[in-house]
Amino acid sequence: MKIIRLWSLIVILMLSVDAEAQLIKKAGQLIKSTFEETVSDTASNGSDTGMEMQELSDSIRMEQMARELEEMRLSEMLLRSQLAQNHIEDSLKRAAQLQRIDSLRAITPGVPVVVEEDTLFKIYAARGGHSALDRAETASEMITKIGHSGSLRRDSVYLLDNDTYIDIMYGDKVIMSVTEQDALWHATTPSILAETWMPIIADKITLLKAENSFWQILKRAALFVLVIILQYLVLKLINFLFRKLRREIIWLKVHKLKPLVIKDYELLNTKYLCRALIVLTRFLRYIVLIFFFIITVPILFSIFPQTESLALKIFHYIIDPVKMVVKAILEYIPNLFIIAIIWYCVRYIVKGLRYISDEIKSEKLKIAGFYSDWAEPTFNIIRFLLYAFMIAMIYPYLPGSESGVFQGVSVFVGLIVSLGSSSVISNFIAGFVITYMRPFKSGDFIKVNDTIGNVVEKTPFITRIRTIKNEIVTIPNSFITTSNTVNYSSSARQYGLIIHTMLTMGYDVPWRKVHQLLIDAALETKGVLEHPTPFVLETELNDNYMCYQINAYIKDADDMPVIMSDLLQNIQDYFNGAGIELFAPHHFTTKSRCEVEPVRVEVSTLHRQA
Repeated sequence: MKIIRLWSLIVILMLSVDAEAQLIKKAGQLIKSTFEETVSDTASNGSDTGMEMQELSDSIRMEQMARELEEMRLSEMLLRSQLAQNHIEDSLKRAAQLQRIDSLRAITPGVPVVVEEDTLFKIYAARGGHSALDRAETASEMITKIGHSGSLRRDSVYLLDNDTYIDIMYGDKVIMSVTEQDALWHATTPSILAETWMPIIADKITLLKAENSFWQILKRAALFVLVIILQYLVLKLINFLFRKLRREIIWLKVHKLKPLVIKDYELLNTKYLCRALIVLTRFLRYIVLIFFFIITVPILFSIFPQTESLALKIFHYIIDPVKMVVKAILEYIPNLFIIAIIWYCVRYIVKGLRYISDEIKSEKLKIAGFYSDWAEPTFNIIRFLLYAFMIAMIYPYLPGSESGVFQGVSVFVGLIVSLGSSSVISNFIAGFVITYMRPFKSGDFIKVNDTIGNVVEKTPFITRIRTIKNEIVTIPNSFITTSNTVNYSSSARQYGLIIHTMLTMGYDVPWRKVHQLLIDAALETKGVLEHPTPFVLETELNDNYMCYQINAYIKDADDMPVIMSDLLQNIQDYFNGAGIELFAPHHFTTKSRCEVEPVRVEVSTLHRQA
């Protein structure tokens, strides 16, 4: 009975405890020894004394077994505590690894396993001295090699489970291994990750097999030949159409083509117009051919998988610049609207200022203190400032204005202009000063140093004068501001211009008669005003003669040379008619002979312009 209870206790202990191999072995040895001793004791002791001794021995044995079972229970508790501690440490270690991997996942892109431009999955972890890049390249090479092999069976791809990793196999070849670190990077277990990657690899191998079969290669070759034939036919058609177009242009030249005329100016005659059209059609033909090859060449390269990547590169080389240009144009449309609005606003402001300027210039609109001849230059200055302001506003919206190259060119141009425009700026400022000082205006008869003539053009930088000899003299405005300027027309318009000439006469001729003759000659001259009356000034008393100066008023400064010429003629006629010779004798004590000095005449201007 005691033996049965002992057996039951040991079995319950073994079933209730997840003991290790050592504990199970110890319990087995105890049961075996107890059974042997029990059988031995039962066979040797048949008497009552033997029974009493047996019961005593059994009691001792039971106490011994109880102590051993207690020791085993303590060992099992220690073992359980150690296992729990190891489990906790493994959990903490795994949690730390997961936390570290989660922090690295955001900054680690991973290495993709790429097979013929197709990304299958990514590898993050290294293994056995091989980096993630090496593992990805090895897997790609192995998949490509298996896919290009002739003997391929999809069911040959399977998983081989090892203790610490799982291999994805093809036959006896290892395609790649899935480790615990790979599973941690993908937040799963190695078995689940291997089962996820295996069908992807198997599908890619099947696809490679299908693409590299004999019939597929034959189809691609036939398609390649067909595309070549179509290219040839289309090229023949393009050349035929452009030859026909050239014949049509020649026919138009003979029958219907007319010269290109712009406002009575023959820009192109029929010969050059025909040549220009032929050159244009030739250029258009080249454009069409280039566009045709751009489309068909990538198609040819995309037929075979080996050159498909090259076809995509060629296509991207062509289409990316076009897309970039189209995208830039579309993105620039809002800026274009802003530029158009600014330009239209400035344009209509300038039109309004032009209208006001014309009204002031024609003296329909009068502003106190603002002269009519200021209207045009003031309008030009304001228009220049408005356009400069418009350019400053438009500049940020110009394409490429933010690039360093554009800004560098702008700075360089500004530097060149500033260094080379010092004289230009000085002339411009001088023109501004001349405009508002009003020393003369267009059409005035003026004198600048030794240059005498009419002002035919006045710009912000230079002034042009036409002399009485029809010579056009260009004078910088900065020179005019530093020179003496005489405006004959302004004096004539305001209070009359005095012309004068001088003659000498001997004392034998009465001065009153000389005065009267000179005044009569002046009044007889066309262009001389009767009021105020001409007058004579005696400017010098010499030993043998007197100097007389006739002064007369005129209103038209442009006719001053002609009026002066007529005055000199009338003086000669009047003095000859009065019997007075225009010679005065001079006596020199230092000479033995007498010399006669002709009449001296000073003319303040030259002949009128032709």
